[in-house]
Amino acid sequence: QGQLVESGGGLVQAGGSLRLSCAASGLTFSSYAMGWFRQAPAKEREFVAAIPWSGGRISYADSVKGRFTISRDNVKNTVYLQMNNLKPEDTAVYYCARGPLRGGGSSRLAEYGYWGQGTQVTVSS
Repeated sequence: QGQLVESGGGLVQAGGSLRLSCAASGLTFSSYAMGWFRQAPAKEREFVAAIPWSGGRISYADSVKGRFTISRDNVKNTVYLQMNNLKPEDTAVYYCARGPLRGGGSSRLAEYGYWGQGTQVTVSS
């Protein structure tokens, strides 16, 4: 059974940085779009960033533009989320997910079929 495993979460002060990783195993990776989403307590899961299978037109939520960077390494079957200038409102469980085959950077949760277990990011003020 294929899986996505996130890592890199933790506790950081406001203004700090974290780099999340999501490694795919037992799943075809390079031909699929990949995305990052997050869910804060008592809130719905929301889109953060997505990268097409070709690594072309990347998309970001307005709340993270200019601070977060998504990238992928198709040799390592891994997608990354570099998070800079973190704010307390970025506190959430972060999930990576596999999107459509040869798809673009969609923000729609329904287009993502495989999900990781999540990694906690906590930003203190």
